[in-house]
Amino acid sequence: MSAAVTFTTVTCRYGRRTAVDAVDLDVAAGEHVALTGANGSGKTTLLRAALGLHPTAAGTVTVGGESARSGVEWARRRRDVAWVPQRLAPGRFPLLVDELLDSGGHPDAARAAAGQLDVGGLGRRPLHTLSGGQLQRVFLARALGAVTAGARALFADEPTAALDFDGQEQVATLLAKLPVTVVVVSHDRAMTRACDRVAEMAAGKLRVI
Repeated sequence: MSAAVTFTTVTCRYGRRTAVDAVDLDVAAGEHVALTGANGSGKTTLLRAALGLHPTAAGTVTVGGESARSGVEWARRRRDVAWVPQRLAPGRFPLLVDELLDSGGHPDAARAAAGQLDVGGLGRRPLHTLSGGQLQRVFLARALGAVTAGARALFADEPTAALDFDGQEQVATLLAKLPVTVVVVSHDRAMTRACDRVAEMAAGKLRVI
């Protein structure tokens, strides 16, 4: 079951610099929205704030009408929203592909998706040894496993940036078929065409095209 996602006057800062400036955006349950805009316009920060990965200076993000404040609520949010980051976060211990796939909540579905995305044979590889395209496919496979496990929305940050044209079309088609709410940061035309609506960010502000 999909969930509506509502951003209400969300503001985020890096020190004194405002990265996201009072953004309002209503995404209906099951709707697919693409966020476009120049690098540094605030797109990634907006999605990270919705997952509790970047603090908000003001505003709220609700998923299915529920906000998150406490650690327990943020943990629930991250089960409710599958996440496809653009790059690998630095970590102390090397993580294997299979370990990442298993973390999505439904290992069988994630591994099946990895096979569909042509990264099924990389299970024993450490993530830091993968190419950019391989890493994007592995993160997407984990997210698809999370959707099978019950996530009601999916956020993705440039999920096709390191892929060739065929790969871009494949991923855009996969995401378009998902029966959950999707918010995806992308400059890829195949991806934006596959979405119901496009919103553009510039200097932290947002407008719906």
